[in-house]
Amino acid sequence: MHSLRRRDVLKAVGGTGVLLAVGAGSASARRGASAPDTIVDIAAATDDLSILAAAVDRAGLLGLLSGNRQLTVLAPTNAAFESFLASSPYGSLDDVPVDVLRAVLAYHVLPGRRYSESIVNAPRLPTLNGAPVTVDGTELNGGQAEIVATDVEASNGVVHLLDGVLTPP
Repeated sequence: MHSLRRRDVLKAVGGTGVLLAVGAGSASARRGASAPDTIVDIAAATDDLSILAAAVDRAGLLGLLSGNRQLTVLAPTNAAFESFLASSPYGSLDDVPVDVLRAVLAYHVLPGRRYSESIVNAPRLPTLNGAPVTVDGTELNGGQAEIVATDVEASNGVVHLLDGVLTPP
């Protein structure tokens, strides 16, 4: 897997729907809290993460994901959210009860700054939801989602894009 700089994600994800982690050299990616934007800033500025940004806002998690605490976010793309909503009892994001939305979103947030090599080599990942995510390479929870872009730096953590929404057990 290759690391991606924020501008590469913004450019590549913008109109494609799915981003594959190719072409961006990891040598130029920033490590640590030196990236200028927070996780929330990245989601808000990335066209293919607009549903995630709206969900975070609706769930009241803006403070958590824009604060100083170092976190890793497994970020479902818009297509992932659309597919999830279409197969759920909820017609739209606004129909999802806030407590359910918070639980699902917290299941996509890991404590600490975890880069791709740490994620794909761990059999289980702890989440802020309390339930672990299982990992088999780039596949999460037995195929619920696959990591499609990695190591997007934020001032308060790292973002990895997913092609599916993870549902807590």
